[in-house]
Amino acid sequence: MSTPMPSSLPWPTEAPAIPLLTARPVLDRISSLARTHEQDVTLVPGLAVNEEEIAADPPPALEQILDELSGIELRGIPVLNLVIEDRTDVGPYTLLGAATTFYPLYETPEAAVVLTIDDDGAPGVVYGIGEDLALRLAAPDLTTYLERFADALEATLNALALRDDESDPKGVARTEAAQELIDLYLFTALVGEDEEEDEADGTAHAAAEGPAVKDVTGEGVSVPLQDPAASEISGLPEGALLVADLRDAPLGAHVDLIDAEVPGDPLDLRVAWREHGRLITLHTS
Repeated sequence: MSTPMPSSLPWPTEAPAIPLLTARPVLDRISSLARTHEQDVTLVPGLAVNEEEIAADPPPALEQILDELSGIELRGIPVLNLVIEDRTDVGPYTLLGAATTFYPLYETPEAAVVLTIDDDGAPGVVYGIGEDLALRLAAPDLTTYLERFADALEATLNALALRDDESDPKGVARTEAAQELIDLYLFTALVGEDEEEDEADGTAHAAAEGPAVKDVTGEGVSVPLQDPAASEISGLPEGALLVADLRDAPLGAHVDLIDAEVPGDPLDLRVAWREHGRLITLHTS
């Protein structure tokens, strides 16, 4: 059963906000794509210009970015959501720890992309989580994830521009193709979905032209869960049952949490992290 999250979370506040200057180029790029492709993309305004009352409670470190951008919808489908109003602890979040240790950037009932939050409130790496509940390293930080997202969005829009939609006046097929394309260019790799489903439908692949999306060099690399004593890693939190060290892992590397060899039900485990999300420990809930 889902446990409702409180409307206001006790976020740690020691860490400074991500400087807008570092994110400005990619935010401007995403905004430009939305303006150029208004038929397909809707930009959700940032909190600084949004006149509606927002129930979301994002981490303070994201304040400057969220003033500029709240999210992106592709053909009405949320593909980037920086202002999550209703948070939950089920589905892809089942094994994650306290709500103040991560922040969703994209979610479906079965999958999510989350930004890790350190104990001092500093944003860390970005992970993708699929139905298997494995953690897949998607980006070293939020700005890099936004750049990866922008690459995939641009490739998707260029492919959609090549479509002949005269026989699709309501845009149903175009919307389906958009979902397939953004999955192809981004989310399939992040959440570990079965690529055979995409290959079975050649629509997206036949249209998949445009700028190449950067390769994920560590895709398929599995980082093992180790006994803390054998890991020789100092400073681990008390009660850690297993540890996975991703401090030197390449993007695309993953940790199979559900395969943890510990007594009891693996679904009763909870994740904690430090070192900007790259040092993962498992604990009993």
